Amino acid sequence: MQFANRMKQFGEGVFARLAAMKKQKIAEGREVIDLSIGAPNIPPPQHVMKILAEEAMKPENYVYAITDTRELLNEVSDWYKRRYSVDLDPETEICSLLGSQEGLSHISLTLIDDGELTLVPDPCYPVFADGPRIAGSGLYYMPQKIENDYVIKLSDIPADIAHRAKFMVVSYPNNPTTAIAPESFYEELVAFAKKYDIIVLHDNAYSELVFGGYHCGSFLEFKGAKEVGVEFNSLSKTYGLAGARIGFCLGNRDVVSYIKTLKSNMDYGMFLPIQKAAIAALRSPQSVIETTRNAYIEKIDALIDGLNEAGWKVDKPKATMFVWAAIPKSFASSEEFTLALLDKAGVMVTPGSAFGPNGEGFVRMALVQSPENMRRVAENVKASGLF
Repeated sequence: MQFANRMKQFGEGVFARLAAMKKQKIAEGREVIDLSIGAPNIPPPQHVMKILAEEAMKPENYVYAITDTRELLNEVSDWYKRRYSVDLDPETEICSLLGSQEGLSHISLTLIDDGELTLVPDPCYPVFADGPRIAGSGLYYMPQKIENDYVIKLSDIPADIAHRAKFMVVSYPNNPTTAIAPESFYEELVAFAKKYDIIVLHDNAYSELVFGGYHCGSFLEFKGAKEVGVEFNSLSKTYGLAGARIGFCLGNRDVVSYIKTLKSNMDYGMFLPIQKAAIAALRSPQSVIETTRNAYIEKIDALIDGLNEAGWKVDKPKATMFVWAAIPKSFASSEEFTLALLDKAGVMVTPGSAFGPNGEGFVRMALVQSPENMRRVAENVKASGLF
């Protein structure tokens, strides 16, 4: 059998390798507390689950959806107006995605031809780079450095690179660094994209998971943003609907039109009961979001206070459902430290190198365990002798 050459650039995913390591430890009779994969463990509101269950019992809902219902598009438009003060035309500026991951892996196919260039953050969520790679794009990594509060410094991108670039991906609040970008960054981003004729994708999955009095809005709030790009948003973290795979591409009507066309040739739309659940979630009172946010704050406090007491000095995140932590200087790499932490503490994290070259020297921890388990993580770390 002969396989596509493009697959040669993809090794086994880091999460698959971590899963194999976890399986081995469990087979040895060891307990493993898994903080590696960002799979939310907070369920959706009860009324949303009830709607999904009721709609799933209706035989007429088992046809192909083909397109988004007008009810869903209107609700998403109302959500962006209500939450972000952004006006969106339901028919031309919104398209559902089968989760942001699906959209992130496919949008490049509508924008990039073989050999063209995409700008991606470093470190970044892996699919930000993998999607363009699938489309045959070259990559230029935009460093997110601690000395810049992990915010991309657009002025550091060489002019010749910017002129070559056709597409760029940006995401704040940021996974994995948990950084928040100031408003001035978005104003600069729009000007940069216009100057070099670059299409922008802003991934906005974590705008509601913001702590310590911070506030995050939408890229599309800024003047000229819809002229240069789109935003992806998701109901996975905000409303606990990760497994239902509900995301949206919003903004520039040309980009939205092309992704709609691509999807019409690749899938038959979002399952109608899930569309109904999405509508119910978006109509939820804001107290639902506050409850979720408070649940993450409780986890953060349990984990970070305990780790600092154990000798691992870690800052509390400003946003997202992750913690970004520097490894001890005695370890040569983040992967070496990840293996040691698993072996000596029974705690699984993700090495920062999995997110790009500038992730080296750090690990990412996902806040996907109970507060009790977060405290146990800190106790295990303290007992491990690593600090």
